[in-house]
Amino acid sequence: MAMTNTTTTPRLILHRAAERGHADHGWLDTWHSFSFADWYDPQRVHFGALRVLNDDTVAPGMGFGTHPHDNMEIISLVTEGSLKHKDSMGHEGVIQAGDVQVMSAGTGVLHSEFNPDAGHRSKFFQIWVFPRKRNATPRYQQVSLDPRDRENRFQQIVSPDPHDAGTWIGQDAWLHLGRFDAGRRASHPIKMKGHGVYAMVVSGSALIAGQELQERDAIGVEGSGQLEVTAGKEGAEVLLIEVPMELNN
Repeated sequence: MAMTNTTTTPRLILHRAAERGHADHGWLDTWHSFSFADWYDPQRVHFGALRVLNDDTVAPGMGFGTHPHDNMEIISLVTEGSLKHKDSMGHEGVIQAGDVQVMSAGTGVLHSEFNPDAGHRSKFFQIWVFPRKRNATPRYQQVSLDPRDRENRFQQIVSPDPHDAGTWIGQDAWLHLGRFDAGRRASHPIKMKGHGVYAMVVSGSALIAGQELQERDAIGVEGSGQLEVTAGKEGAEVLLIEVPMELNN
């Protein structure tokens, strides 16, 4: 009797940095990995529960005025400078480079974000993930993580468990950030069956899932039990976003 081959070939989606949506508003220079605002690509609306990955640069002293959100898990990862946050839940403070902020918008929240430094730009990733359940109570969290914990390994920065390392959101999703020396290899296991992982090279270059990626290139991988990463000759900083591929709302 012939044997049936049940091996599944992982599905790859390659997104080059220059292929992202782009808008320069003067005060805001933004790149969109997925359809956002005036940029729409029917092939790039979301990756599973990952709806938005914006790469934003905010000019000195400028920012986003008060605006609403609802039913979205919003993660801000500041990579340069700082952002001043204020919201309708009563939270007000400054998010520094290296900090991770989570805002579970739930039933609805108003907030604003400004670059409080009049002399230097601010850079951050704005990440939106569809929630597990709609109309949850809005929630805010901000943490400072030790960057040494991501040297040549992946540091968890977001998970679905409020008792776990980093911040937490109302979705079965994990975010990791790693900084690797030239040639270093890392194997990252996928947490849950049916999940995919979207990996972006924040800086440097890397070989991920067999694909050579440069700075701000990204790849979505679905149907694999683990992700293989090898840093390029200049090293690499890599952001991993693991999400369910099926939406339940």
